[in-house]
Amino acid sequence: MEITLKIPDELAQRVAAEGKEPARVALEALALEGYRTERLSESAIRQMLGFDSRIQVHSFLKEHGVPLHYDISDLERDRETAERRRAKGGNPASSYEHGRR
Repeated sequence: MEITLKIPDELAQRVAAEGKEPARVALEALALEGYRTERLSESAIRQMLGFDSRIQVHSFLKEHGVPLHYDISDLERDRETAERRRAKGGNPASSYEHGRR
């Protein structure tokens, strides 16, 4: 979807940092507010802003002072994923658990 905003030039220049495109600033603000209100997920932010990875999303959120939505169920899911990968031998950190510290 394409959205057009009409903002006086002097106001657009005030909200956009030097060298930043006002349209990008508006898009980022929409993404940040969507995430803060839990209407947008990390995946949606990644897609909306054209990021290649979750790490870029995390960095973007941190840069703007927005904490990650991460709860105990996320932690449990990450723990299970790590255990599955370790069982497949895909995690080099698994060698540390066997006394190779």
